[in-house]
Amino acid sequence: MKKISFVIPCYRSEKTIESVVEEIKQAMAAMEGYSYEVVLVNDASPDGTMDVIRKLCKENDFITGIDFARNFGQHSALMAGMRETTGDVIICLDDDGQTPPSEAKKLLKALEDGADVAYARYGNKKHSPFRNFGSWTNEKMAEFMLDKPKELHLSSYFAAKRFVVDEMLRYENSYPYVMGLVLRTTRNIVNVQVEHRSRTVGESGYNLKKLLGLWMNGFTSFSVKPLRIATVMGVFFALAGFIYGLVIIVQHFILPDRVTGFASIISFVVFFGGMVMIMLGLIGEYIGRIYICMNASPQYVIRERIKNDKQG
Repeated sequence: MKKISFVIPCYRSEKTIESVVEEIKQAMAAMEGYSYEVVLVNDASPDGTMDVIRKLCKENDFITGIDFARNFGQHSALMAGMRETTGDVIICLDDDGQTPPSEAKKLLKALEDGADVAYARYGNKKHSPFRNFGSWTNEKMAEFMLDKPKELHLSSYFAAKRFVVDEMLRYENSYPYVMGLVLRTTRNIVNVQVEHRSRTVGESGYNLKKLLGLWMNGFTSFSVKPLRIATVMGVFFALAGFIYGLVIIVQHFILPDRVTGFASIISFVVFFGGMVMIMLGLIGEYIGRIYICMNASPQYVIRERIKNDKQG
């Protein structure tokens, strides 16, 4: 009998997480040949989410609850949850009920057919326009920075085999980026068409700050392409400046009465100065992250871990 581990990062989900767990119970009851466990990770939610998790852990011996000391983000919560799992297959899904647990059987079927990882693909996404824009940008970034296949769509609802997760968990530095870890582990990844529901309670925990942080993780954690782009741009602008200098010298001899405008010179100085600052900032971002990793900054800090005494 294969064991399925469900990992659910929780943030502001006191009104939804119980129904998600109940759906998991119903979905697994209808599937033969599987046992399962659920790991709920509270990412320092400011509402009563952790109280609900404690209640669920007390009532169900297959649930493990984790409470972060502060907000570390969805990807850190996923890493913490996966480290608690013991299943042959790990399924990650959302806490808001928009990713139906009943569709997990489709993801499992894809793994049984030979895939290492199966990502849900939504025919009609019910996210807000802002969240959809963030997802689209994240997809394009992964294509360019991580060489993600263009036809592959990534989402927060996915299933992965044990060996993939074990390899992902070897990453112990700060700034985990789950999609990057999956893509560097295997390319045997498929999409599975699943239903996507509308949000019935609350709103997405992702804001502009969190999305920018997520994109920065993707830019700097698993790719050096931004540095290579900066090098190419530096060479291009240096060459353009050299050619422009030659043009000025030639004009001085051909058109000695022509006066070069100070406005154009200032605009060039400001433009190139801005480009230099952007490139230095990018390099500084890499160096800063190296410094933080060298200081062993944790992916997350667990305040409380709850596991029913009946569990093995």
